[in-house]
Amino acid sequence: MSPPQLPNHHHIVVLQGDFVQIPEFSLPKPYTYTQTIYPQTTPSNLHERIHEASILVLCAFPIDAIALSEEKSPYLKLIVIVASGTDCVDLEACRKRGIAVTNCPGANTAAVSEHAMGLYFTTRRKIVDMHTQTRAGEWTKRILMFHFLDKDGSAPLTCEDEVVGIIGNGGVGKRIAHLARGLGMKVLISERKNPGSTSSSSSPGSEDRTPFDTVIKQSTVLFLAIPLHETTRNLISTPELDAMSHHAVLINVSRGGVVDEEALVNALRERKIAGAATDVFFKEPAGPENSPLLAEGTEDLNLVVTPHLAWLAQRTTEGHKKLLKDAVDGWFTGNRYNVVV
Repeated sequence: MSPPQLPNHHHIVVLQGDFVQIPEFSLPKPYTYTQTIYPQTTPSNLHERIHEASILVLCAFPIDAIALSEEKSPYLKLIVIVASGTDCVDLEACRKRGIAVTNCPGANTAAVSEHAMGLYFTTRRKIVDMHTQTRAGEWTKRILMFHFLDKDGSAPLTCEDEVVGIIGNGGVGKRIAHLARGLGMKVLISERKNPGSTSSSSSPGSEDRTPFDTVIKQSTVLFLAIPLHETTRNLISTPELDAMSHHAVLINVSRGGVVDEEALVNALRERKIAGAATDVFFKEPAGPENSPLLAEGTEDLNLVVTPHLAWLAQRTTEGHKKLLKDAVDGWFTGNRYNVVV
């Protein structure tokens, strides 16, 4: 493969073609392009694959400062992240080299928010455990009702008795709030943990916000729908879990690093909270060898786990395909879409 003859010819490299439908791009004259689509990529073959790329397309593959060096990616000009989160790419390294970065937010809003509600019902009603116990024939041996009560012997809450706290008020957070209100739940939209002078509660026309600590204490369901960066890393850890109601269930559809996984396991073991569900993990792909949430001894916890597939839906796939095309085409026409860097 010959190097791209910049600025008129570009080579597009797709690192995770299994996860995204690649459209036909419409580059204006005099620009032309070729492309290489890899179904999947590993850290061991990343550098050789990106060396000739001037445009890089990925979903959630880690691209660090080494990969972004002129030695490893000498022609790179644009990175398109076909997802909402941008924490997989070293944005500061991109800034230093002048590499543009765009993402594709919004396409997964419906799927992720609906998945979040599904996780809520599954966790609150302990549906997975009920299924397992019933399939195992336990219903014929004992009265199962007592197995599914809370630690104080109370039955699960229904929607009209839930107080929903939502941390993150982007597209997904707003839609979760809409769905929750439709189910009769009381909804609290959280302020930032340390709002400072940027508190959204003081913005004209913004929704009423509730202080973070109040949301933690009053919520019986806590949804996390925020990006991962230094201000949100381990946002939920031992102090927050200790302050939560023992009726509370925690639902994470944002990023794994937002929750201190070891602290969460301890809280579930000690029954400080009623349950938790997550679609995301600090290290992915996750397994018993690299995640406290999947380690030996967690099987009996009221902990529901899914493999970062909350986004999986026809609407998401179609939306990502359009946004990817808009991002690449717009970079050449000057109508640049959702530039992060």
